[in-house]
Amino acid sequence: MGEPAGIGGEITLQAWLRRRECGLPPFFVIDDPERLSRLAARLNWQAPLRPIDGPATATRVFDEALPVLPLSRPVAAEPGRLDPGNAEAVLEAIRQGVALTLEGAAAGIVTNPIHKQVLMEAGFKHPGHTEYLAELCAGEGPPVMMLACAELRVVLVTVHLPLRRVPEVLTSDKIVETGRITARALQQRFGVAAPRLAVAGLNPHAGEGGQLGGEDDAVIAPAVRRLQADGIDAFGPVPADTLFHAGARRGYDAALCMYHDQALIPIKTIDFEGGVNVTLGLPIIRTSPDHGTALDIAGRGVASPASLLAALKMAAQMAAASQLTAER
Repeated sequence: MGEPAGIGGEITLQAWLRRRECGLPPFFVIDDPERLSRLAARLNWQAPLRPIDGPATATRVFDEALPVLPLSRPVAAEPGRLDPGNAEAVLEAIRQGVALTLEGAAAGIVTNPIHKQVLMEAGFKHPGHTEYLAELCAGEGPPVMMLACAELRVVLVTVHLPLRRVPEVLTSDKIVETGRITARALQQRFGVAAPRLAVAGLNPHAGEGGQLGGEDDAVIAPAVRRLQADGIDAFGPVPADTLFHAGARRGYDAALCMYHDQALIPIKTIDFEGGVNVTLGLPIIRTSPDHGTALDIAGRGVASPASLLAALKMAAQMAAASQLTAER
C-alpha cells in the first residue's frame, strides 16, 4: 500500500490499467479495497477491484479486476494530507507482504513509497523501509541498497549520511561486505554468471595518489584486492567522473558507490522515471519505485507509474532468475 495520502494508490491503479500494454506479470495489492475504490471513483477511472482471500486467487482474477488482499482495518485517507492514525495500516501491509513472500505464497514484494516522518510520529523506530524489512526477514547480513534501470546498476556502500561523515564511516570491511552481497545477488537474482564490479573512488581523481585524499589508497584499494582474492571480478578505485558515461557502463554489471549522491545522480540522470530501488541481502525479493510519496500531486491522477511498472517487471525477472539459479 505505502503511504495512503501519497500517490501509491493511483500508480497501483494505473499499473493494473496498463497491465496488457506493459506486459505486467499478475500481482495483487495489500490495501483497503474501499479506499482504492473511492480513489478510482475520484479519478473517474474504470478499475474494478476484487477482494481476495489469499495470493492463490490473484492470478485467476487479475485479467478482469485488480486483486486486493484486504487489511484488517479500514483506511480513511485524504490525498496529500498525512494522518499518523494510518501508520499501523501501512506497517500491517508491509508485514503481510513479507510474511507471504517468506512462505513462498508470493514471488516477491514491491513496496509503494512510505512517509517516514509520519510513521516515526506514530512510534516507528526504523530509518526506513529497508531496515524494517531486514528486521522482519531476520536476514544474516545487512541489507544493501541497489538502484537499477536498463542501462545502469549502482550500489550504495554508505546511504543516508551527511557528506562530512562518509570518510569516518567508510571502511574496507564495509566495502568488501557490500561487494560480496552485490556479487552474490547478481548471480542469484539477476542471472549474471560472472559479475564484474566497478568500485568508485571517494575523492576527485580517486585521490590522485594521495594528493587529493588518502582514503582511496588506504581504504578502497585494499577492499578491491580482497574482493579479487575472493574470486570476484572487481576493479578500482575508479574516478567517479569517468565511471558513468555510456562506454564505461558497458564494462561492468554494477558500480559500488561510496556515498548517496555519487550513486543517485547518474541513475536519475539516465532514467529519472524508470529507476528501481532493489534491496539486496534479504532472503526475499524486494523492489520499490525510486521516488517518494509526492504529496503535492496526490489524488490528481497525474503521477507517472513508470517506476512502479519497472519495479513490478524487475521483481518478476528476479524471481525467474532465482528459480533458474535454484534449478541448476
